[in-house]
Amino acid sequence: MEEYQSFSLGSQGELTMGGVSLPALAEKYGTPLYVMDEEKIRHTCRAYQRAMKRNFGDAFHVSYASKALCVKGIYPILKEEGMCADVVSGGELYTALQAGFDPAKLHFHGNNKSWEEMAMAIKAGIGSFIADSEEEIHTLNELGEQLGKTVQVALRVKPGVDAHTHEFISTGDLDSKFGFGYENGRALKAACLVSSLPHLELCGIHCHIGSQVFLTEPYKLACRVMFQLLTEIGRETGTVPPGLNLGGGFGIAYGPEDKPLPVDEMIDALGEAVREGCRKHNLPQPFMTIEPGRSIVGPAGVTLYRVGSVKHIENVRTYVAVDGGMPDNPRYALYGASYQAVKATDPKGERNLRAAIAGKCCESGDLVTKDALIQPVQAGDLLCVFATGAYNYSMASNYNRLPRPPIVMVRDGKDRLLVKRESYEQLVQNDM
Repeated sequence: MEEYQSFSLGSQGELTMGGVSLPALAEKYGTPLYVMDEEKIRHTCRAYQRAMKRNFGDAFHVSYASKALCVKGIYPILKEEGMCADVVSGGELYTALQAGFDPAKLHFHGNNKSWEEMAMAIKAGIGSFIADSEEEIHTLNELGEQLGKTVQVALRVKPGVDAHTHEFISTGDLDSKFGFGYENGRALKAACLVSSLPHLELCGIHCHIGSQVFLTEPYKLACRVMFQLLTEIGRETGTVPPGLNLGGGFGIAYGPEDKPLPVDEMIDALGEAVREGCRKHNLPQPFMTIEPGRSIVGPAGVTLYRVGSVKHIENVRTYVAVDGGMPDNPRYALYGASYQAVKATDPKGERNLRAAIAGKCCESGDLVTKDALIQPVQAGDLLCVFATGAYNYSMASNYNRLPRPPIVMVRDGKDRLLVKRESYEQLVQNDM
C-alpha cells in the first residue's frame, strides 16, 4: 500500500495539509483549531477494506469506533466508504442517526448501557449490541419482548491477553470493567444465557484487548482464545455463533518511538490467525469484524495553537505556552502522551529547542507534551501539533470555561467547517 502524504510546503515555505495552507486556516478560523484531512481518512478506510476483503472475502465488516471522533460530518464519509460504525452511548447513537447513517450498520458497545439507550437503539433498528453484563442481557430480552423484536447480541469477552499498552487503555485481561472473563467461565455461561432467551439471537463474540497496540502477537493470542470459546459454545448450545469481532486498538505514531505496523501487515496477521483457528477447531470462517478508530482519524488530524509566551528556566526546562491545552487535548494528563510539533510557518527550520508545550489552564499538569523538539519560537508564532485527530475533540472539556475549538476539514485545496467554535454564550446556556 502506497502511503498517502498529507503534508507539503506552500509557496511561502509554510506547512500545508490537503492542499491548504495551515497558517491561512489559523487566520481564517482562529486558534486553537483542529484540522482534519478528508482524503487521509478515506485512504485509511479503503486500506482496511482492501486488506479485510483479501483475507476474508465478502464476510467482513470494518466498523469505525465512533468514540475516536464523533461528529456529524464524519458519518457521510464512512457511509460513502462502505463502513460500519460502533457507538457507546445514546449521544453517539443520536449523532450517527442525525447524520443519516444506516442504523443497521451500527453496533452498540459500552459496559453500562441504560434502559433508555437500549430502547432507543432497538427502536432505531440498530444492527447489534455487544453485551457486557448479565443484567444487560436480561434487559435486552425484556425490551425485545416489549418491542416485538429479536435482538442481535454479541458478547464482550475478556480473553486474558496482555496487549503491552498503557494500563488505562488495556482492556483484555481479567481485571477489567469490560465484558465476561473466558478463564473463569463467565463468557461461556453468558453465551448459554443468551441462547436460552426467546427474544435474543447470539450473533457472535467480541474482544478488545486495548489501544495503541503495535504487535500482532496479542491479537493472535486473543484469536486462539476466541476460537476455543466458539467451540465450547457450540458444544454447550448446539450452535456456533457466526461472528467473530477482534476489536481495534491498532496503534499510530505519536512520536519517533512509536512503530505502528502497516494496515496490510496487521490484517494479514489476523487473517493467518483466523485460518489457523478454523483448521484447528474444524470450523467455517466466521463473519469477521474489526473496529479501528484511532488509526483512521488520528494521523489525519492536527491542532494549531498560537504561542503566548516562552519561559526559559535555566538548567531546568523551557515552557512554550499556547492558547489551548488539556481542555482540547487531555491525553498528556491522562496517559503522559507525547506529540511531535513544528512551527507552522517554518516547518523545515532547524528544530533545536527542547521544550514543554504548556496549556493555559491553572494546572501544573496542563501540558500538550513535555519534551518536544521544535524550532525556536516567540509570542505570536503558530505551532502545529501532529496526530491529534483521535480522542482530542471527543474528550475535550470546558475546564476553566474555555470554549471548545472548531474542526475544519480540508481536501483538494478547499476547506469546510465541520464543527463551529463554541461561544461564551454557549458555555452558559444551560446554567440556571
